[in-house]
Amino acid sequence: MRILALAALTIASPLPAQALSCAIPAQIERPRFDGPDAKTPARVLQTASYTLALTWSPQFCKGAESNPFQCGGANRFGFTLHGLWPDGAGKDWPQYCKPVELLSEATIRANLCATPSVQLLQHEYAKHASCMNTSADRYFQRSTGLYGQLRFPDMNALSRRPGLTAGQLASAIARANRGMTPGMMRVTTNRGGWLDEIWLCLDLNYRYRTCKADAGGVRPNTRVKIWRDER
Repeated sequence: MRILALAALTIASPLPAQALSCAIPAQIERPRFDGPDAKTPARVLQTASYTLALTWSPQFCKGAESNPFQCGGANRFGFTLHGLWPDGAGKDWPQYCKPVELLSEATIRANLCATPSVQLLQHEYAKHASCMNTSADRYFQRSTGLYGQLRFPDMNALSRRPGLTAGQLASAIARANRGMTPGMMRVTTNRGGWLDEIWLCLDLNYRYRTCKADAGGVRPNTRVKIWRDER
């Protein structure tokens, strides 16, 4: 396993969610149209709550060389912003509520160090923001703003803790953020038991709330491994 040896990750105080190192190139790709299909159809439902989804970038980049901005070069990321998702009252959630335009270069540049994929930014806008009655800039100001307020524990140290569980990881993250408890998040892993994402549960006013029992993720006593990346 490669080791994440950033000096910044060895300090004891909570760390911000922002990129460890991010330089946006002079030229960036243009997004492609993103819309509903047979597997992810348009679904107009009332929003009952929200989820703020964060991706553990070292695990994502293991075998994701197709995204050189996030996974190659000098850029370095810990948790990145997957997106802000509206949730429904039941098992389904609203998605692709209406067609949206392609994101402007200015909007992409303003958010690329939080969500380091041009196409993912377009996807989140099309699939989720289209159901939130908001503009692209307001949607990303909200999601990137929530992400930027987050603090995280020493993930390098946690990755070395024998027998680390999802509940212990959630408790460590909650301790780093005022007003948050372990029950306000869900930890997801891949099939190998490696940390994949953290899902934070929010109410309609974008405040942390206790997650519903069916909000997904692994059980608190599930063992979790954290991939450490050194480049």
